[in-house]
Formats: sequence, structure tokens, C-alpha cells
Amino acid sequence: MQIDVRVPALSESVTSGTLLGWRRALGDAVTRDEPLVDLETDKVILEVPAPASGRLTEIVKPEGAVVTAGEVIARIETEAVADSGTAKAVAAPPAPQQPAPPAPQPPTATPAPAPATPAPAAPVSAAPAPVATPRSAATAGERREKMSRIRARIAERLLDAQRNTAMLTTFNEVDMHAVNDLRQRYKAEFAARHGVRLGYMSFFVRAVCLALAEFPILNAAIDGDEIVWHDRVDLGIAVSTPRGLVVPVLRDAAHLNFAEIEQAIDALARRARDAKLTLEDLSGGTFSITNGGVFGSLLSTPILNPPQSGILGMHTIQDRPVAENGQVVIRPMMYLALTYDHRLVDGRDAVQFLVAVKGALEAPERLLIGV
Repeated sequence: MQIDVRVPALSESVTSGTLLGWRRALGDAVTRDEPLVDLETDKVILEVPAPASGRLTEIVKPEGAVVTAGEVIARIETEAVADSGTAKAVAAPPAPQQPAPPAPQPPTATPAPAPATPAPAAPVSAAPAPVATPRSAATAGERREKMSRIRARIAERLLDAQRNTAMLTTFNEVDMHAVNDLRQRYKAEFAARHGVRLGYMSFFVRAVCLALAEFPILNAAIDGDEIVWHDRVDLGIAVSTPRGLVVPVLRDAAHLNFAEIEQAIDALARRARDAKLTLEDLSGGTFSITNGGVFGSLLSTPILNPPQSGILGMHTIQDRPVAENGQVVIRPMMYLALTYDHRLVDGRDAVQFLVAVKGALEAPERLLIGV
């Protein structure tokens, strides 16, 4: 029996995808639920599994084809599948018989060719010298490749944010020595107990959640002529992957403890790098955090992830001289950047939000007791 392989259901915001390389060739045996081909959408790369065990008998849509949900992309023959669902070997069609080689014939003498009569001499004109064609400056030393759907979608969303929001960025700096002291004291015990390292991100997630509780307008969004207020914090965590930047969402972040935050972020980052994120992982964020500091960025202006109204930018930690109690001391300092949609968020709220994040990080015991 023939079974159709169809494109799985996509989300409302994703209507089509592009097939990447097929993992199985025509005629290969396949087992139920094994990935047959990857489908690149505007947001993620999805695996299309085999609906049954059998043999891949037809590839309807080749690599690079644009397909929609429910469309048939291949067919599997399941006649040779046992009742247990295990694929049996399907006999390959017999190879065509090669015709027997002809019997050797006795060699025949080939008559020698008659001597050629020389042609009368004629002047030989020299071939025209090839004309050198200058290489175009536009094509010299360059190559072209089609932009991936994910990269094209990133470009589209960035331009959309520039055109349709009133982005403004405010800056501050935070002394990270108190956070560093806590991490050094507890990181070994934390890793042994929870199986994940104690990073900086859990401190920033907790600080952002406390600040959003105080300034909920940063967790809201504009929808037409209405303001949408969100009752919980679903934090987008920007992750860089070989195919581009993705922002998986940490759900209900305000109710997670440090270990749960670190474990969830580690799982999301691994799935992002392995192209295993689902559309659900990327949907519904209310605020975002991006960390350019892991690449050495000292200062930047993050771009909003619409329809969100705020994004916090973390940067590299750098020892700098600062004034403390009338003395110059060296402290590990980080610049913070908050980009916000000025259509919704007033400058006062944005600045005070960032001050609240700074205060929570410089007194991290507040993060543990929630004040």
C-alpha cells in the first residue's frame, strides 16, 4: 500500500516552507517516525517524519521546493511491512540481463590509406588575437547564494521594527562584583546539585522580572489602537545559531527559580543550535534579553522584537575605575542598554526600569527574596 508523506501543520503566522536536503534516497528503506527531510520555515527548521515503515518509492518535491501544510512531498510503499510494523527487506527488481558479448571475429587486414595528394600552397592568415574582456568589478572575486528563509525573515522583521515602532535606547552601567562573588561562592555546589552551571543569565532574568512587576508597561504591547497588558512574563532569550539569530521564549519566567531558569535556557540554547526548536518555542514572548557581551560587545543599541515594547541588552564585563565612597576602585562593570517603543513607554518609565534592574543586580540578595 502507498502512503503519502505530507507537510505537517504549520502555525497561523507561517504559511509555507522550503525543503532542505532529503535524508533518504529513492528506494531506501525507512522506518516510522524517522526524519526524512528538513523543512525550513520563516522561524525554525522542522523535521518531516516518515508516517509509516516501508520503502521510499517516490519523491514528489525535490530539495529547494516551496511547500505548504498538507502538501504531498513523497510516497512510501508499505506492502512489505510486517504486522509488527517492522520493515522487511523489499526485493529489488532484477537487474537487466546484459547481452552476451559477440563472438570474436578473425582479424581482417585494413588496407593502408592511399597517400594524400598535397594541396597547392596558400597563404595562411594568422588567427585574430583574442580580445581581453575586462572582468566586471561587480563579479570579480564574489559568489552568490540564495538567502535562507530564516535570514530573509530576520531581515524583514528588523526592517518592520525600524519602520513601525518609535525605538529609543537608554543606557546605564552596573557593578557586577556582588554577582561575581555569589557565583564564585556557590557555582560548584550549584552545578553538583542541579546539573547546570550558575551563569549570569539567571540573575538578569530575575532582575528583569522584578523590574517588570514594578513597571508593567515594558511588558505590554500595542495592538492597533489598544494596549495589550500581559499577566505573566514570557521572556525571549536571543540565541545565535549558524543559520541566524533566534529568540526562543522562557515561559512564565517570574515563577522560576535560579536552577529552573538555567536549566530551561540551557535546553533552549541546545535545541536552537541543533535546529530542534518548534514554532511554539518561538511564539508569544512579552519582553526580550540579548547578550552581545558573549561576543565581546562593549555597547550596542538592541532592536525591538515586535510586537514587544522592550528589549534589554547585556554587554561584556570589563574592569574599570569607578568612584566608590570617595575612593577610586577597580570594579567589573557592564553597560546595560534598554531599547523601548516610545509610542507606548515614556522615557521616565524606561529609565526607572533600567535603574531597577541595576539596583537588583548590585544587591543580588534582593533577587533571592523577591523585593
